[in-house]
Amino acid sequence: MEYYSKTLDNGIRIIHKPVKSLVGHCAIMINAGSRDEKENEHGIAHFIEHVIFKGTQKRKAYHILSRLDDVGGELNAYTTKEETCIYASFLIQDFERAVELLNDITFNSVFPEKELEKEKEVIIDEINSYKDNPSELIFDEFEEVIFGDDPMGRNILGTPELLKSFKKEDILNFIKNNYHSDQIVFCSVGNISEKKIDKIARKYFSQIPENRRENKRKEFTSYKPVTKTVDKDTWQSHVMIGNIAYPFQHKDRLGLSLLNNLLGGPGMNSRLNLSLREKTGIAYNIESGYTPYDKTGIFSIYFGTDEENIDRSLNIIHRELKRLREKPLGILQLSKAARQLKGQLAISSDNKENLMLALGKSYMLFNKVDSLETAYKKIDKITSADLQRIANEIFDEKQLSMLIYK
Repeated sequence: MEYYSKTLDNGIRIIHKPVKSLVGHCAIMINAGSRDEKENEHGIAHFIEHVIFKGTQKRKAYHILSRLDDVGGELNAYTTKEETCIYASFLIQDFERAVELLNDITFNSVFPEKELEKEKEVIIDEINSYKDNPSELIFDEFEEVIFGDDPMGRNILGTPELLKSFKKEDILNFIKNNYHSDQIVFCSVGNISEKKIDKIARKYFSQIPENRRENKRKEFTSYKPVTKTVDKDTWQSHVMIGNIAYPFQHKDRLGLSLLNNLLGGPGMNSRLNLSLREKTGIAYNIESGYTPYDKTGIFSIYFGTDEENIDRSLNIIHRELKRLREKPLGILQLSKAARQLKGQLAISSDNKENLMLALGKSYMLFNKVDSLETAYKKIDKITSADLQRIANEIFDEKQLSMLIYK
C-alpha cells in the first residue's frame, strides 16, 4: 500500500502513507487562511491559530500543551494566505493520543476571553518584531505591492488595532464561514496499518457536522506593475522585484518551479547566487521564489546589498532574466536543472514531517498525491522551449514590480 485514502460522508478526507519508523506525524489541514478574511477580520485566521491551543471543552491550556510534551512529542501550527494547519510529531505508539488531541483543539476549542486578551499582546509583539527585521518585512510588503487592496495583499498577522477588537463571537463566525468539512484533510505518515487508520479516522472525524463550501475564492485580475521606494534608515538596503505568476491549477506550474530553481533557488550554484555573490561579491543574500495560490501566484527575487550597489545588482539580475527569455537552455543545462530539482524533491520527501505536510496539501488541493516517480516523469517532459516561453511570460521586464528599502 503506497497510500491509504478515504472521504468520509461529511466530506472530510483522510490520507495516510505507511513508513517504517519509530516516529509518526499527523496534521489537520484546513483550506482557509488570511485570504478568506473580510476587511474587518484582517489577522483573525492567524489569531485563531494561536488561541486554538488555549482551552477546549475538557482541557485547559496547560493540559493541551502537556498532552504530547509528556510523552516526548511535539505540537505546532501555522497559517498561510490560504491554509491553516495544526500538526504533531510523536512516537508511533502515541498515534491515537495525537489524533484525539488535534481533533479536540480543532473542533472543541472554547476560546476563553481572558486567554484571548493575553494572546493579542503576544501577536502584537510578533508584529513589532517583524518591523525590526526588514529582510522579513519586505516579503509581506511586496505582496501588498503586487496584490494591492485585494485580500491576497494583506499580511497574515493583521494590525494591532483590529486584533484588539476581536471577540470570541468573531472567531466562531470565521470558523463557521470558512472551516468547511469538504475542505479539511487529516493527513499522517507512520508505521500504522490501514485497518487502524480507518478505525481512528471514523472515530474522531465521522461525527463532525457536514458544512460544505459553497462559494469559491475570487480571482485576482487587477495587477499593474508598481515601483516603490521606502526610507527605512537601515545599514543594508533590501530589494524585491517580481510579478504575478501561475496558480496551482496551471499546466506550467512545474515548469516555473524548475525555472525558479535554476535562477535563484536553494542551490548555491543558482545563476543569481553565482553572478551576485560568487563573482561580484555585492550581495550576501540573494534568492528567488515562486508561490502558486488558488487562481493566482507570485514570483519574486530578493536581495540585500549596500545602497550604492542597488543599480549594479539590478542590472545583473535583469541580464540573467534576459538570458532566460532570449536563449534556450542547452540539452546538458536542461538535464542538470531537471536532475537538481528531482534531487531536492527526494531529499525533502525523506524528511517525514515535510512529507506528511506535502501529502496533506496535495490531497487538499488536487484530491490526489503524485509519487516521486510521477513527479520525475513530469519534470522530464519539460522542454527548453517550454522554459523560454514561461520566462517570456513571467520575467517580462515591463510587467515587473519593485520594492526598495533604503
